[in-house]
This record gives sequence, C-alpha cells and structure tokens, in this order.
Amino acid sequence: MAARELLPDEHDVDAGYVTAAHIVTARDGHGIELLGPVGLDTCHENHEGEHFAQSVFTIDWQAKTATCPQAKVSASWSDQRKSSGTPVSRVHFTAQDCASCPVRGKCTKAANGKWGRSLTLLPQDQQEALEDRRREQLTDQWQQRYNIRAGVEGTISQAVRRTHIRRTRYTGLPKTHLGHIFAATAINIIRLDAWLTATPLGKTRTSHLARLELAA
Repeated sequence: MAARELLPDEHDVDAGYVTAAHIVTARDGHGIELLGPVGLDTCHENHEGEHFAQSVFTIDWQAKTATCPQAKVSASWSDQRKSSGTPVSRVHFTAQDCASCPVRGKCTKAANGKWGRSLTLLPQDQQEALEDRRREQLTDQWQQRYNIRAGVEGTISQAVRRTHIRRTRYTGLPKTHLGHIFAATAINIIRLDAWLTATPLGKTRTSHLARLELAA
C-alpha cells in the first residue's frame, strides 16, 4: 500500500493488533494513526482493591530514575531485553524504602530482601505512546471513534455466517479468488437491501438472506 501511495490516515484494528511498538511504528514510519485499545495499566502484585500502577510513577528518562507517589527515588535502573528481543528497562526501589512506606499494601508485596517495588518500562517513545493511549481510550470521544470497529467486525461475521467464506468450495486459487468476489458481492447486496428497507442488520429475515447466499 505504501508503494502504491494508498496508505490510510487511520487504521482501525482490534486489541490483538495493538502494541506500543506498533503504534509508534505506524505513526513515525508511515504517518498512520493505529486506532485500537491497549492493555490496561495494572499491577500484577496487587490484584484486589486500590493499587499503584506504573502510571502514577514519575519517570525521568534522562536521569534514568523513577519517583514513587511517596517521593522515594528508585535505586536501580538497568537496560535489558526480553526473551523476544524487546528492549525494556528494569527499575527497582530499595527494600528499606518500601518496608517503611505507609501505603506499601497498595504498591508491592516484594519480600526478596534486596528490592522493593519494581517497574518494567518500554523504550521512552513506546512507553509514552502506551500511556497516552491508555488515557485516551477511557474517554467518551475515543470510544465513539472506535465504534466504527463494530461495523468491521459485523461485516466479517456476516460474511462468515452467510457465505462460509473461511472454507473454499473450489479447487485452485483462481476459482477461490472468484468465490471471494462473489461472497463480497452477496454481502454488499444484503447490506444494501437492509439499508434501503431500513431493516436492522441483526434482524434481517433469514429467508430473504438465503436467496442471496452463494449456491453450494
């Protein structure tokens, strides 16, 4: 699509296709806004009740330090890589600082004797993009924009249910390609008919749809 100068300004995808790296690459490498939800900002150490997620820590990328909500500064910062090759920064606070903290229960249960709360950060551009998206996706404006994805999923679901597009009836790529064109045409006719007759897609008459399905 880039070679043909057909890149979209916005690409709407489901959560399975959205990572911080994808958001940054799409934005900086192709000028595309990748619109989709990312995982919530959670703390694996404290699943119940209020807890301090990574977003409440102040990160100084230049000094390579993090400051917690109680104004304690991290004691260790090391750049590493996950087994997948993804670069990350491991940040640790001392066990002494965390042990005497009045809100320790909301932050960490670390008891290894050396370190208290720890953070795992992505590279700065990815971490900031991730935090920005987490804030955005909680707003009504962002959720209204993302409603378009429901239409995409509905079209895919309808094509699968009505034309059985995931399994080809034909032998060979040329015939399979032609089958896909027929399936797309059938779905377009079904949706056009529903629009012209003001029929909700979820309530379109099965008997009417059957006449528009591809022949077995």
